[in-house]
Amino acid sequence: MGFEELKKRQSVIWGTGPYERLPEHYQPLLDHVARALDVRPGERVLDVATGTGALATLLARAGAQVTGVDLAPALITTAKRLAAEDGLDITYDVGDAESLPYADGSFDAVGSNVGSMFAPDHAAVARELARVCKPGGRLALGNWSDERGVVDMFNVMKPFMPPPPPGAGSPFQWGNRGYVEQRLGEYFELRFEEGDAPQVGESGEEVWELFSTVYGPTRTLAESLDPDRREELHRAFAEFYEGYRTEQGVHQPRPYLIVIGTRRGSAGGG
Repeated sequence: MGFEELKKRQSVIWGTGPYERLPEHYQPLLDHVARALDVRPGERVLDVATGTGALATLLARAGAQVTGVDLAPALITTAKRLAAEDGLDITYDVGDAESLPYADGSFDAVGSNVGSMFAPDHAAVARELARVCKPGGRLALGNWSDERGVVDMFNVMKPFMPPPPPGAGSPFQWGNRGYVEQRLGEYFELRFEEGDAPQVGESGEEVWELFSTVYGPTRTLAESLDPDRREELHRAFAEFYEGYRTEQGVHQPRPYLIVIGTRRGSAGGG
């Protein structure tokens, strides 16, 4: 399976569940990215891998002219519906973070909230983030840590998942400062902030029910397995979160890295 086939699958996988229910479970991260972008009224802002538009919504409420782009048509359909319900004027497009459908230097600020990190070709993503950001423009990415947290949840799922295509980067590399410097340092002057968006729930079973119905990768994986393997995944997932039980219920720390950049030089990726 090559990158294009993987992205074709991703465009369906991410849209299989009602993803709009998930951002409230990482609200501290979402708010942190919005603060880091520090948008001003009238600025042109791009939300890459927008999902159902949670970040785009915050930016539009701050007065920015917002465009959201995502690989998954179903997510874009939901994002458009939610914007209409909120009375917000947000442009939403179906598009690839590795080949964004916008001209060089089109945006004053570019952001992504645990979105662009999941595209397989990291070099292409870095070039595109830089290309569409105007000289002196701002970047803010919210990425899950590569050390613990969400990466541990994916490690629970990994034995049940097909292997990625050769050369595909791990999403969680974007949660490592040194790696981000290698990918983005030539394009942006960078600084970093950190935080935590814990996963909470009454029980491991409740967290399983959430992710197996709402989160595309977990839901699709569960539905792809035969009944016995699905139950193995179910047990492993719920038991993993039970390992974070407190007196108040499940509380799993999920550290994240905020990448904040100022675009160097001229638009066009160099």
